Amino acid sequence: MKITSLVFAGLIAAAGAVAFTAQAAEPKAQTVAAIYQNKAGLTGKTIKVEGNVVKVNNNIMGRNFVHVQDGTGKADAGNNNLIVTSKQTANVGDKVAISGVVVLNRDFGSGYSYPLLIEEASIAPKK
Repeated sequence: MKITSLVFAGLIAAAGAVAFTAQAAEPKAQTVAAIYQNKAGLTGKTIKVEGNVVKVNNNIMGRNFVHVQDGTGKADAGNNNLIVTSKQTANVGDKVAISGVVVLNRDFGSGYSYPLLIEEASIAPKK
């Protein structure tokens, strides 16, 4: 009985370690259109997306605003351009991997309101 209990306890500990490792794994890259489509369920979660930088506004309100597109979504539907805020920046034309937190209805005041924003993002060059 004692050995069975030890084996069972070991299996539970191993399963917990596997679950923790799975949670700690980096999120899989999503498309810009998928982020827009699933935005309600992604609120407050860290997402990853890869794409091309199409516009950059640096040093506004203590952060850089980087616009990223990956060819998904449609301009007329307003779901093809992801706006990212970060302490890091990139240049127009750069291919990047972005990882940040999804925020909905972010209002900075003075007319700066965003229905979907990726905040506190890390920006890394993508080859």
